[in-house]
Amino acid sequence: MSIRKNRSNGERVFVFGVYSIVILFSLCCLIPFWYVFIDSFATDSSFGVHGYQLWPSEFSLDAYRYLLRGDQIFRSYLITIIVAAVGTALAVLITSTFAYVLANKKMKYRRILSFLTYFTMIFGSGLVGFYILIANWLDLKDSIWSLILPYLLNPFYAFILVSFYKTLPAEINESATIDGAREFRIFFSIIFPITVPAIATITLFYVLQYWNDWWLSLLFIDNSKLHPLQMMIRQLISNLNVSSYVSGSNTAYNVSVPTSIIQMATVCLTIGPIIFAYPFVQRYFVNGLTVGAVKG
Repeated sequence: MSIRKNRSNGERVFVFGVYSIVILFSLCCLIPFWYVFIDSFATDSSFGVHGYQLWPSEFSLDAYRYLLRGDQIFRSYLITIIVAAVGTALAVLITSTFAYVLANKKMKYRRILSFLTYFTMIFGSGLVGFYILIANWLDLKDSIWSLILPYLLNPFYAFILVSFYKTLPAEINESATIDGAREFRIFFSIIFPITVPAIATITLFYVLQYWNDWWLSLLFIDNSKLHPLQMMIRQLISNLNVSSYVSGSNTAYNVSVPTSIIQMATVCLTIGPIIFAYPFVQRYFVNGLTVGAVKG
């Protein structure tokens, strides 16, 4: 309370302005999401008359019944969960160990590896080379591994961890080496546990990347049974739009719910797990990004 009383008028205006901007920005992020969530329960007649509403006059579960009446969404959920879980676990393991090699001054070829990592961030093989590598050389066409392997090592995430590792005292590594511990033991028993904030941040990034990806499935997956959620959304919306365009209405494929409501219901069904998972890593998020950003 004493700090607030000692503030000058200029400081109070500044604080009020900052809070106002934050609140307005939060509302700008929250209101569209609220529209998507609440209007996914709107009825056909209510949505047709009033359009998007903060609170629909009539509620219905028709859009969710339409989505859940088949087994495609359950297969897509299973594929996405497997890809996100396996991909994130492998990606975090590979990225964290690779970043440790780049940050460890005792490693002989770490400068060459750093250059190669940085080089790939600027110059890539292009879409054609990437497709040939995955589909022809590795023969991963219509394989769940084609959704996992391309994202196992993100150079940007690796450099975030490198910056974090460099803030750790070198004496930790030296004392463990004197006690006879090898690099494998040092990393998993000492370094990994004290870098949880950075690891948690990278984990969140990888989960979001795998969960939201549809590009790899568009390139390499022709079998609809292997479509992840985001690809299922794309196909569903595409089919509904084609139906509406060709027939001039939303009645094709026995769809009695407006396309917009089905799209919003699909978004709610697919984004839910990510929203519920975020609070568990939120406390690590800011710390993981800021610690190691400035070293001095």
